[in-house]
Amino acid sequence: MTLRRFDLIAFDWDGTLFDSTAIIVRSIQEAVRDVGGAVPTDEAAAWVIGMALPQALAHAAPDVPREKYVELSNRYRYHYLQHQDDLSLFDGVLPMLHGLRERGHLLAVATGKSRRGLDHVLHQVQLRGMFDGSRTADETAGKPHPLMLQELMAEFDVAPGRVLMIGDTTHDLEMARAAGCASVGVGYGAHDIQGFGVLEPLYIAPSVAELHRWLHAHA
Repeated sequence: MTLRRFDLIAFDWDGTLFDSTAIIVRSIQEAVRDVGGAVPTDEAAAWVIGMALPQALAHAAPDVPREKYVELSNRYRYHYLQHQDDLSLFDGVLPMLHGLRERGHLLAVATGKSRRGLDHVLHQVQLRGMFDGSRTADETAGKPHPLMLQELMAEFDVAPGRVLMIGDTTHDLEMARAAGCASVGVGYGAHDIQGFGVLEPLYIAPSVAELHRWLHAHA
């Protein structure tokens, strides 16, 4: 039997398991345009992915007044919902998750999505029962605050040294470091990997296939 280095593996959702970065960027830009703000660049909109929605939108649209934040959030949800059923898991994600479960790892999701949004998408891609636990930004502190991981560690009684966080943004890697956990970055999501190095991930995976291979050999 292969010895496990990590008992609990937590995944970010958007841009890590789910191919949604482009739709999120476009939805942020359209929402800002709808409320009369200065439309952020693709890079600026992508940088906030992974944060809790109110924090993300405020950062992406600093010129939009606070009294328009509710309208801004509603417009974002409107645009995203037009496309959410067009989205899918990255190729190779399902075999990777099945392989990890077969080896006895606990699997979790730690995401900037809302609980309603995560539950919907888990149902859509027929992943119910794949994950042992999850935390969303509207039910706990948003990234990069470590509370999501801290709550998952408490729920499953797993020490920080036995937890691995996998994500596509610096917010994910900062959260892991703040929680005392190891991390792996993925290079196919929202953030440029040039910012990953200072956060000391164990590995930066250029693809799901390479992530799967690394986890099989090192997790």
